Amino acid sequence: MEQLSHISEGLPAMVNVSGKTSTVRTATARSIVCFPHQIAEDLESGALVSSKGSVFQAAIIGGIMAAKKTGELIPLCHSLPLEHCNITIAFNEAKELVIDCTARITSKTGVEMEALIGASMAALTVYDMCKALSHDIIIRETRLLSKTGGKSNYDWNNNEQK
Repeated sequence: MEQLSHISEGLPAMVNVSGKTSTVRTATARSIVCFPHQIAEDLESGALVSSKGSVFQAAIIGGIMAAKKTGELIPLCHSLPLEHCNITIAFNEAKELVIDCTARITSKTGVEMEALIGASMAALTVYDMCKALSHDIIIRETRLLSKTGGKSNYDWNNNEQK
């Protein structure tokens, strides 16, 4: 039977990774942001630039900065020195903003939380910069797409655990 990894003898505990082997680990997470039609059109055309600068550039910086601080934001999460973090932002066919964050490290523990935090914060940054135009902006979902390099790998595109 599976057990929660952050509970030991009924108490909160940091996962002990001291016996694990360091491997290259990657994770990709996605957040989707939905806008009223006109805001999506203006964002896609590049017509919206705030006093903070480009909405997408600010979101990329915010997402990367947050991913680097994941260990400070999530209780009992290991603080990891990320070796790479990349955020891409694009509209899909449904005019939803798709934000993907990929994090990479050589470590004894995975980087799923860093990817999830990065995608989430990029989405929140977009919301913050656009909220003056409408409060009908929806951050629809944030989910893990893939992870590699640990005990088990996962690829959402193929919906399988490897």
